[in-house]
Amino acid sequence: MEKKRSNFTGSIGFVLAAAGSAVGLGNIWRFPYLAAKGGGGVFILCYVVLALTFGFTLLTTEIAIGRKTGQSPLTAYEQMHKGWGGIGVLACAVPVIILPYYCSIGGWVLKYLSAFLTGHGAQAAEDGYFTGYITQVGQPIIWMLIYVFITAMVVYKGVNKGIEKYSKILMPILFVLIAGISVFSLTLKHTNADGVTRTGMQGLAIYLIPNFRGMTVKSFLSVVMDALGQLFFSISVAMGIMVTYGSYAKKETNLMKSINQIEFFDTLVALLAGLMIIPAVFAFSGGNPDDLQAGPSLMFITLPKVFASMGVGRIAGILFFVLVLLAAATSAISLLETSVSTFQDELHWSRPRCCILMAVVMIVIGTLSSMGYGALDFIQFFGMASLDFFDFLTNSVMMPLAALATCFLIVRTVGFERIAREIEQSSAFKRKK
Repeated sequence: MEKKRSNFTGSIGFVLAAAGSAVGLGNIWRFPYLAAKGGGGVFILCYVVLALTFGFTLLTTEIAIGRKTGQSPLTAYEQMHKGWGGIGVLACAVPVIILPYYCSIGGWVLKYLSAFLTGHGAQAAEDGYFTGYITQVGQPIIWMLIYVFITAMVVYKGVNKGIEKYSKILMPILFVLIAGISVFSLTLKHTNADGVTRTGMQGLAIYLIPNFRGMTVKSFLSVVMDALGQLFFSISVAMGIMVTYGSYAKKETNLMKSINQIEFFDTLVALLAGLMIIPAVFAFSGGNPDDLQAGPSLMFITLPKVFASMGVGRIAGILFFVLVLLAAATSAISLLETSVSTFQDELHWSRPRCCILMAVVMIVIGTLSSMGYGALDFIQFFGMASLDFFDFLTNSVMMPLAALATCFLIVRTVGFERIAREIEQSSAFKRKK
């Protein structure tokens, strides 16, 4: 007898879980530095346009495919149209690759949170602290293992008692923290050794006002591609997550309303992440553009220095890294759930057994990522460390391919009518002929 598939108990649990998946490290550490690099408002405008068009369409399609088939991505695409199961294989491979190195980064977040909690925030702001930490052998693995255990325990508890329950707790806390820190960031003012005073409001202008100075057609297209790549990671499309969560949505769940809420919440948090980080960094970095475009090191090198310069630096550091931990945890949970769901459907194993299998995968590949800058730095893929290569492979190759293949499947083979009928089952929205 086939086991009945788990469901979210209501639309609130579905929306918060899906939004939690979308609101992750991609919003907290990638969006701000890509915005700074891409001319501030220029990048934001490109991102919002893509989110409202291509992103919304793909998000709607994936959730509708999941609810219509009631399957994980591995079998859902094949069920939509015979011979197209390869998209499911590609989509399922993405979270399996991302999750281990994501846990490695999650371990970094735990390490920094512990540093500020124990009063060692000043040391975390010193030059060489981050490099010294990631090149160690023991600590990065220990913190990664703790992060793996936290993530696995939530998914082990199931859809209702694990994912939905914790999403209802974590997401409101996350939103309150990011909104509060964003407002605080705008109030900051700092005078450097030369007597020059810079404010958070000046940083806000750099963040929001489009800067086309020196921008060529080539550089603008680069900004568009950055925005598109950020979109995939930010709203969790092209990696099977939304298909999986869609399969847990009840037939009476209003999909259009839920999807609008998911995209609104995700885009708002992305914009607030930039509002939280860029004004603060501008005020305390002396307006150095290199600090505003520092990529991942923005969170682990630049921001600790900013916190060290504040009178309330320890409190600000604790709140910030708690926020980042919550955002990372909600995304890691969704990545793991997608993989566990796939193994359950394909191998017909129990949830605990699939969780244990994925925990082993996370530990093995995560160890490679954690030690890729230290003891195992001799292992290179096309000149990149393990973590950098896995990030490039998934974000720049696999996810765009999965997204384009999904669009082709719907437009040329399945037809949007089947997707529309699934959406309109429970939505007041009706497409105009």
